[in-house]
Amino acid sequence: MRTFLCLMAAVASASALTLNELCTVSYAQSSLPAAGFYNGITIDSSSVVTTIGTNYSIKGNTFFPDTAINYCNISFAYTHDGRNDVVHVAYWVPEPSNFQNRFLATGGGGLAINSGASTVSGGVSIGAVGGYMDGGFGNFNTNADAKFLLANGTVNWENAYMFGYQAIHEMTVLGKELTKNLFSMKNGTKLYSYYQGCSEGGRDGWSQVQRYYNELDGASLGAPAFRYSHQQIQHLYSNVVEHTLNYYPPPCEMMAIVNATIKACDPLDGKTDGVVARTDLCKLHFNVNSTIGLPYSCAASSGGGGFGPGSGRPTPAQNGVVSAKAVAVAQTILDGIHDLQGRQVYFSYQPSATFADAQTSYNNATGQWELSISNLGAEFVTRYLELIDSSTLPNLNGVTYDTLKGWIYDLWQTYEDSLQVNWPDLTRFEEAGGKVIHYHGESDDSIPAASSVRYWESVRSVMYPDLSYNESSSKIQDFYRLFLVPGGAHCGANQYQPNGAWPQTSMTQLIDWVENGKAPELLNATVSMGKNKGENQKICLWPLRPYYGGNGTELQCVYDQASIDTWHYDLNAWKMPVW
Repeated sequence: MRTFLCLMAAVASASALTLNELCTVSYAQSSLPAAGFYNGITIDSSSVVTTIGTNYSIKGNTFFPDTAINYCNISFAYTHDGRNDVVHVAYWVPEPSNFQNRFLATGGGGLAINSGASTVSGGVSIGAVGGYMDGGFGNFNTNADAKFLLANGTVNWENAYMFGYQAIHEMTVLGKELTKNLFSMKNGTKLYSYYQGCSEGGRDGWSQVQRYYNELDGASLGAPAFRYSHQQIQHLYSNVVEHTLNYYPPPCEMMAIVNATIKACDPLDGKTDGVVARTDLCKLHFNVNSTIGLPYSCAASSGGGGFGPGSGRPTPAQNGVVSAKAVAVAQTILDGIHDLQGRQVYFSYQPSATFADAQTSYNNATGQWELSISNLGAEFVTRYLELIDSSTLPNLNGVTYDTLKGWIYDLWQTYEDSLQVNWPDLTRFEEAGGKVIHYHGESDDSIPAASSVRYWESVRSVMYPDLSYNESSSKIQDFYRLFLVPGGAHCGANQYQPNGAWPQTSMTQLIDWVENGKAPELLNATVSMGKNKGENQKICLWPLRPYYGGNGTELQCVYDQASIDTWHYDLNAWKMPVW
């Protein structure tokens, strides 16, 4: 498979290469991993394509600061011996003079296994070769669900495992070897290997940390969807609440509740800035019933992206006062799923998160707001449980909270070894010297922030069962640090709390920890919108919580047991532990 070796001999060293010299098909072919390097994989050297990008602008990227880069995109295909499949991988390579002996693996979002150029370009900006892939699903723009079923009733298990963990692993192992060959890294020269991803990308990253303990030196992981069965059915919970209570609130009414929550809970951290930094204190001190009777008014909208009045489908003008029925819907959602015996099945979003899953649709014919079933949640019932090639549920007739519990149980058992990525024993990763920075927006309306807290606490309790809470919290921070982002939405800043900062440079701090031993006591963050755009802020390390003294100017990271307790749930509907 490795051809054109004479070119390698003609180049004295990779550092002397220009980007133009590196970015040729012949040089890329000569740098491919050798035949037999990865047992069971055959690389098609004739599939190599190289493309140069110059002055590529990274602007408004959630996870990397603005800059411009030059890069070479090297892509190729490989097959699994005996499968007759085709998998495509692509690697963005920095200019040789900017290469910092780093490789960055990346993941996807939703049901996509990659994030396109957005993350690999950031990898180039930190001196890394950045890799992504298509998982064997057809091309880089094909989602996993498109190839999940071979036919109704028949799971394509090879693709299920590729999406679950195998594809990212293969892309990483092949990419690290390609990187070493491209830059003629001699034996003994350290190639630092990193991962960055959020949401599904966060789940992807944890699949690597948990299974392939010695492949990554560090991982920056945001809002992971790792408790997959619980998380996906959670998307249906708000719909079942509305259906059960027989009330389908206008979006503007629910946003009035959110806005009132933000206003009331904003100052609880000692600083009034439009950001709810202490959703735990909000749970302890704010009564959502206080919003009953508040007026709301939203103009008609032609629709658009995102959640809230004016998003999605066109909507009429909405005017009224917050009703007791809407508050009942909101409170039931915030309480999380309970079965019909009152036992806790799962938790929900923090107060101040928007009720995105409760979004309703307007029926012009009847003039009524109606149920709008979450397609993401529905698909995991139809396609992943019933094995029908469909992503929609026609209705929720007969669906109860016990039904949701049953669906979670079925998904959990069926996909525990592929998609359910919440293994709590990270001993091998810790012993290998790996580091994790894990962050989650407190006002996330897609994946509850409590999901990340529960996993961190699970790892802490499983790995250090004989230590006290404070001792084990200190011990786990030697390799795994969690940060809750005040006001943060799902994998980014929050338009409803625009003064909240987002940790755009978590990769830089991770690199400093891995390569220089400087563990982050505070996570750096930057305000990306509104009047305070560009302002730098700091985020406290869990389990410490932010509080502002000095008239709201001095950040203190405090230990508050009552607040910590609000994040801990007894999921007593299950006999199996929910890590």
